[in-house]
Amino acid sequence: MAMKKARIIFSGSGAGRVLKSDVPMGLFGHLDPKTGVYHEARHPLDGKCVKGRVLVFPRAKGSTVGSYILYALRKTGKAPAAMILSECDTIVAVGAIIGSIPTVDRVDLSRLKDGAMVRVKGKEVAIERG
Repeated sequence: MAMKKARIIFSGSGAGRVLKSDVPMGLFGHLDPKTGVYHEARHPLDGKCVKGRVLVFPRAKGSTVGSYILYALRKTGKAPAAMILSECDTIVAVGAIIGSIPTVDRVDLSRLKDGAMVRVKGKEVAIERG
């Protein structure tokens, strides 16, 4: 089932199981580029790994170093397959571009369930059947 067309931040194709947060994510200091594991007490993604997942979150919070964290995830092989946001800021946009992570925003995240198979291809977001 295809969803409404999204705005492309970094074009590409990526598929995987959704790893979803309904609250903003901090990248610097929370997302470990060596392991891909997110660490923030009481955050829904605490202790979870982003590697190969379609990372779904409303927006980022925090430091401009977050761009480098996304780039470092690509270099260590721990990057998400794609990212889908409600609202992408410049920090995530730069990180998606330099990290070559397919990323879109302006998406209604309520239709994306944690663990669902999703494909991002250009500005299309498709929930896979099966």
